[in-house]
Amino acid sequence: MSLEDAKVTLTAPLSNDESKWIKLLSIEYKDPTGKSRTWESAERLTRPKGGEIDGVGIFAVLEKETGPEIILQKQYRPPIDKVTIEVPAGLIDEGETAEEAAVRELREETGYVGTASMTTPVMFNDPGFCNTNLRMIHVTIDMSRPENQNLKPELEDSEFIEVFTVKLTDLYAECEKLEAQGYAIDARVGTLAEGIEVAKKFKL
Repeated sequence: MSLEDAKVTLTAPLSNDESKWIKLLSIEYKDPTGKSRTWESAERLTRPKGGEIDGVGIFAVLEKETGPEIILQKQYRPPIDKVTIEVPAGLIDEGETAEEAAVRELREETGYVGTASMTTPVMFNDPGFCNTNLRMIHVTIDMSRPENQNLKPELEDSEFIEVFTVKLTDLYAECEKLEAQGYAIDARVGTLAEGIEVAKKFKL
């Protein structure tokens, strides 16, 4: 079995009545001049009631003698019919904080057990298309913990994830290499890689 074996076999229109996870909306609004306009948008149906965000992305780094390495994963994504290079991530459960969700998702998807150490402002994935949002949670991993010596991911039946690490200093070059191999680069990974290169250029 390989992630590259996954492929789209059929696409078809989907009505809001049939959809379980998202819905399409027509939005009427007034622009800055007062003119009425319309906008088409998608919206998740999974945000917990009263919650401010849909999910979390996880920035988790392993401290090694050769330099820090970010935990990444490969996962097939049907909407683009490609295996995508991503940070660990997931939706928030009812009654769960962003930090709790991040620690849980990291453990479930990678097996690593960590502690939330930083929470970013709310980020919107694609505000011209949908209202989906998240917080990036930085998770610190103590490699002396027994759980982190013998990783035991807890994937769902529908999840097929390959976990790997990349040196932070090499992340941009690795993204270029992976794209050339046919992988899609998630915007969170790509933006982080670009940010590292910007920091190098301007010696920040």
